[in-house]
Amino acid sequence: MEFKGFERENGLVGVRNYVIVLPTVVCSNQVAINIERKVDGVIALPHQFGCGHIDNDYQHFLRSLSGLGKNPNVHSVLIVGLGCESISAEALTKEIENTNKRVEYLNIQDQGTIKTTEQGIKIVKEMLIESQKEKRRSFDLSNLILGTECGGSDPTSGIAANPAVGIVADMIVEAGGTVILPEFIEWIGTEHILAKRAINEEVSKKIIEPIKMFLNTAKEMGVDFKKISLMAPGNIKGGLSTIEEKSLGTICKGGKSPIQDVLKYAEPPPRKGLYLMFEPGLDVESMTGMAAAGAQIIVFTTGRGSPTGNPVCPVIRVTGNPQTYERMKDNIDIDASTIISRGETIETVGKKIFNEIIEVANGKITIAEKLGHHELAFFRPPLTGFMSGGQQQISQFF
Repeated sequence: MEFKGFERENGLVGVRNYVIVLPTVVCSNQVAINIERKVDGVIALPHQFGCGHIDNDYQHFLRSLSGLGKNPNVHSVLIVGLGCESISAEALTKEIENTNKRVEYLNIQDQGTIKTTEQGIKIVKEMLIESQKEKRRSFDLSNLILGTECGGSDPTSGIAANPAVGIVADMIVEAGGTVILPEFIEWIGTEHILAKRAINEEVSKKIIEPIKMFLNTAKEMGVDFKKISLMAPGNIKGGLSTIEEKSLGTICKGGKSPIQDVLKYAEPPPRKGLYLMFEPGLDVESMTGMAAAGAQIIVFTTGRGSPTGNPVCPVIRVTGNPQTYERMKDNIDIDASTIISRGETIETVGKKIFNEIIEVANGKITIAEKLGHHELAFFRPPLTGFMSGGQQQISQFF
């Protein structure tokens, strides 16, 4: 099986050909947005971080921000810095340059908002012209990294949508590709099931230990997650009763393939196969982490409904809830509720999702893209210097 994508200088393959404007810090957001508004086809990535980062926090955000620029869906990058922030434009440029793609930077303190905007517009227009010269060609499916996500979950997620995505995950891995299953909070109660699928004892411990440390550390702080719900109010209202029930549905997205390793947030998979990613399970933060890790496409299942997308990765929305599909047809790419309402098999719907992935990889625009859903948020780990003993142990997984 093949798809038609864009080959990058470092050998990776994109399914989109974006020119992005990446602010280093919240202080340079507006200039990045101004450039986007003046040039059609350019995407700005405003965010609230970039300054005051030290130690593990600095490395975490340098990896996360640069990872978005490194994503193979990105043709070229203009970085807009302020000039005095901790994660500098120069540092981000150096990281992204490792991919051999075009990346340039401007600092607002060198010339002010108006001149920086004008110069930025000129640069991204040049980048767009260069990007339009790129042509799609055929690549093996082994070049694909698929991110999996669920949000606004209800019982139909675990019954229909997530198992169908699990079929897809196994198909991608079998074809030599890579799949990422994030949301470590939603491994709670199922960690022993995942650990049995680890390729070795070391990986098994990476699955078990963070959950154990997290629960113990929370208890040290006076929070017993065995007695309270980790689920969002909408999850409970939708009919999920316990975090274990939600977790059983969540892990279905990973199919049945062996687990190669557990990635840090925004860490690229070093090999092919199925990987877990250590992050807290908040939808937009999770998708940002997978995009920064190099995923070219994300499949997002939702029971109660969620419209969110990603500025770097096309997001395919799937629901297993027939009522949600009727209410939110304008937001849903694949109706997996037919498993419940019409007796379609999980395998049949899984193949529909797989075919949709191939079409999106070939250039089909997802509904989230059409509607302009470019949500972006980052997971931020606790600062090392302010951690308790248990938190410092957990920090090794960030």
